[in-house]
Amino acid sequence: MRKRQMAGAVAGLAVLALTVSGCGRSDSAATSGSDTQTNRDGASAEELVPDDMRADGVLRVATAEGYPPMEMYKEGTQELIGVDPDLAAAIAERMGLELKMTNASFPGLIPGLRADRWDLAMSSMSDTEERRQAVDFVDYFHAGGSIMVAKGNPEGITDLESLCGRNVVLAKGSSNLAIGEEQNKKCDDKMTISESEDAPTGLLEIDSGRSVATIVDYPVAKNLAGKDGAYEVLEEQYDAGPWGIAVAKSDTQLRDAVQAALEELLDNGEYLRILEKWDVAQSAVDEVTINGGE
Repeated sequence: MRKRQMAGAVAGLAVLALTVSGCGRSDSAATSGSDTQTNRDGASAEELVPDDMRADGVLRVATAEGYPPMEMYKEGTQELIGVDPDLAAAIAERMGLELKMTNASFPGLIPGLRADRWDLAMSSMSDTEERRQAVDFVDYFHAGGSIMVAKGNPEGITDLESLCGRNVVLAKGSSNLAIGEEQNKKCDDKMTISESEDAPTGLLEIDSGRSVATIVDYPVAKNLAGKDGAYEVLEEQYDAGPWGIAVAKSDTQLRDAVQAALEELLDNGEYLRILEKWDVAQSAVDEVTINGGE
């Protein structure tokens, strides 16, 4: 087993939800048909793979299912599918490694990375300054938090301010919980905020009338709303910013290999094809950056 340690960890980073996501761009540089692209230093993703990882032949990636279309179980199975599992498989292939993908709780993803239980954490995770104290991010996606309400918007919710004085459900450990809590500081009539395990669980509170709204990352919200027609998504997105693949700060070579793999996927068109498959091409990036969040 590889024993890489993370440098610069700080106390309290097990609760790493103070991050935001943001709206994506519809354009992408994923137009080249080449299958042998290299990163800007001239080395391919496979050439950049750390020696110990190459010897093991495995890329260990953790995600937190329950955020369709980003990461979820195939119906009736324990098979992880979605944007992140597909991209993780493509990244592993570019690196010449076998993918081993693990499902974990979202709040436990970075602590698990620090404990060397996996090499990467890839789960719709926003790239923010707080998280960058513990990890580096390879940014690959853009999306923002949007308000979801029941079909027909019976409570007339229009924006964050209109949630004041209402019962709202938000996913624990998520950036959208932080958005709601920040808004609540501005409310004279405070929200009553309950926390759900994930976005689909939160919608059950809307179904039962216990909550009038939730905030969900825009691609996920659109997917959930389109699945059964029971919900509406308000189009405004809050706290836009990049999502990143988390890598231990000490693993700079692995970080660069992941960046190179994504650049190759962007150049050969596979990156955009994966996003189009899951109807999230509007959140594509046209450049793979490291630590590009605010």
